[in-house]
Amino acid sequence: MTDQTAKLDWRDGVPIATAFDDPYYSLEDGLAETAHVFLAGNDLPARFGGNFHIAELGFGTGLSLLVTWAAWVDAGRPGTLQFTSFEAFPMRKADMKNALEHFPSLRNYAEVLLDVWHIEAGEFILPNGPTLNVIAGDARETVPQWDDRADAWFLDGFSPAKNPELWQSDLLNAVGAHTKPGGTVATYSAAGHIRRGLAEAGFDVTRTTGYGRKRHMTRARMPDGE
Repeated sequence: MTDQTAKLDWRDGVPIATAFDDPYYSLEDGLAETAHVFLAGNDLPARFGGNFHIAELGFGTGLSLLVTWAAWVDAGRPGTLQFTSFEAFPMRKADMKNALEHFPSLRNYAEVLLDVWHIEAGEFILPNGPTLNVIAGDARETVPQWDDRADAWFLDGFSPAKNPELWQSDLLNAVGAHTKPGGTVATYSAAGHIRRGLAEAGFDVTRTTGYGRKRHMTRARMPDGE
């Protein structure tokens, strides 16, 4: 078993990454925040259909996957959904279970994920669900080596002030290089250096309304190609 697992504290039942002193999801309402930032921020579920591929920096508790999965099922569009996540510190199953118990509306999806989850990560078979691949390791190394491109990105790392390595320009450039023409990015952060980094990576960048007490967040779109 790898020792590169998530080390946690708990605050009112919410997991806090001890390495970054940052919660895995909003202390206010993690589900609503995920839907606002990552789904609405990437114009989902309206864009679902065909073979749609989402990539994510930071798998964490799996909440973003579950919210996306539920929205994809509810949309009922023909096609498939691929979900690739880059995670440096996979979470132990017991911790993931405790974290996801906060979201009873996602219980059925969480049970499927927990049934197959292991901290070594890799590819997971989710019956009647997305194709899930969790790539373990430092995203600064694993994203550039990835051999695919995404239709939408969830930039879901810990706060840039507490985990700056996941928001460096080289990694944002790699995200841009692994985004399809017309693909999008969304993140809860509106930090100026992140918006500039995304612009330098080729995206058209917009600052928009954030969730809850966060006034702003960032959306970005890669221009259409040929």
